[in-house]
Amino acid sequence: MAMLLLLVGLVAAIGLFGWAFSSPNPVVKIGGAIAALVVLFLFVLFSSIRHVAEDEVGVVIKHFGDELPSGTIIATNNEKGPQAHILGPGWHFWLWPGLYDIEIEPIVTVSSEQVGLITAVDGVPLPQGQAFAAEWDQPADMLRAEHFLVAGNGNRGPQASVLKPGNYRLNTRLFKVDLTDATNIPKAMVGVIKSNVGESSTAADGQVASVVEKGQRGIWKEPLYPDKLYLNTKAYEVTLLSTEQQIIRYGIGPAAAQGTDGREIEVRTSDGFTFPVDVRVEFRINPTDAPQVVAEFGGDDAKLQRYLASVVRAIFRNNAENVKALDYVQQRSQQESSSTDTIRSEMGQVGVSVNAVRIGQIGDEASLGELLKTQTDREIAIQEQITFQEQQRAAEEQKALSRTKQEADEEANLATATYAVKIAEQSKEQVLIEAAAEAEAIKIKAEAQAELFRKLAEEIGMQNAALLELLKIIGEREIEITPRVMVVGGSDGGGHEGTALIGTMLDTMVQRSDPK
Repeated sequence: MAMLLLLVGLVAAIGLFGWAFSSPNPVVKIGGAIAALVVLFLFVLFSSIRHVAEDEVGVVIKHFGDELPSGTIIATNNEKGPQAHILGPGWHFWLWPGLYDIEIEPIVTVSSEQVGLITAVDGVPLPQGQAFAAEWDQPADMLRAEHFLVAGNGNRGPQASVLKPGNYRLNTRLFKVDLTDATNIPKAMVGVIKSNVGESSTAADGQVASVVEKGQRGIWKEPLYPDKLYLNTKAYEVTLLSTEQQIIRYGIGPAAAQGTDGREIEVRTSDGFTFPVDVRVEFRINPTDAPQVVAEFGGDDAKLQRYLASVVRAIFRNNAENVKALDYVQQRSQQESSSTDTIRSEMGQVGVSVNAVRIGQIGDEASLGELLKTQTDREIAIQEQITFQEQQRAAEEQKALSRTKQEADEEANLATATYAVKIAEQSKEQVLIEAAAEAEAIKIKAEAQAELFRKLAEEIGMQNAALLELLKIIGEREIEITPRVMVVGGSDGGGHEGTALIGTMLDTMVQRSDPK
């Protein structure tokens, strides 16, 4: 339009110059020339004027000046090309066509249900490994192209900062805006952010942490509660999880609600019975545990439910292996309690809170019928075995009783014999004691006599003492003495051999003592 206006003015001025110089009147010539110059000036002046409405923004493209630095798109120092400075509402002068182009663009409007995602086409390259520029503390500063490119060292590429509901005057040559829906977290749900912006965090083992603090790259441990949020959903991926109680049933038979993987739970007891079990698991995700659940399963409900199904099956099978079939059927509450505790512990490690595990029907018609028949047969066999064992035990008791009586009799006889032996040993011991005492008495008497004989011999002489001792013996024993004659044998055969011997000894002693 400005160029057209300038051409019209130029044509009008040329026409006036031609008309003025064609006139013979000098005054007309001078007046026409002046009028032509005025018209040309006015048209040139008006062609440099630009008007920007309230809902518009003017982007200036300069056609003269220094070339832009390599890799630069927006001019910040009066170089040739798109200028960082934009035209706001109102009249703007001295923007002559040919020197400047003015692109009039509508302002960016973000509704209450939207959020604007910003991409900068110029600026400092993003740090290596970063997919988004960090958020600005003051988004208004970011939107001023001069500040963004010069003072703020803004990064080229997708921006983490967003446009919230409102109207924005942007340099459309620098910023590209895509409108998308705002994030709405309904009631009974919680949002978990996976940030693609920020520094990575490492765990204690040196690995990348699965759950991180707000502002770090990764899954934020702080959840988002029900609200309307204006987030860059490309920089911050939001996963919604239900916090309501959920129920999953692993039923029996094709007509029942099956587990998520389409298989019922089948257990095998310690006595070899196999039968299905109807199980219902009640669980929920607490808001504070939601980030851990996302870290484990990525917000995939099917993946979570498959994991839960595998845990439930494994625990029920393990528990059944230690129980007999009939006990398993009769101990429903114990099985529920045990299974609930174990499943709760396992699922708690991945952020899922298990409220209860319910056992419905145990076994179907076929398996229960087999169990009943087997149990009946087993009971009969057990009773027969018990009867046999009782009879056998009675026989063994009778046998043991007879053996006990015999042993008692033998013990009594043995006790009698032992007593007799003991009495004999005591009598023998008594005899030995008496003999020893008698011997000791004889020894003492002999020693006393010997001592008396020794003293007598010292006083009267050995021979005289011997003679006295011999006479004492002869007197005590009433021995007959026939001097010098030893009678051997006699008419009476009375055994006087000792008497004769003593007589001989006496005769000998007399001879020894004879002074002859």
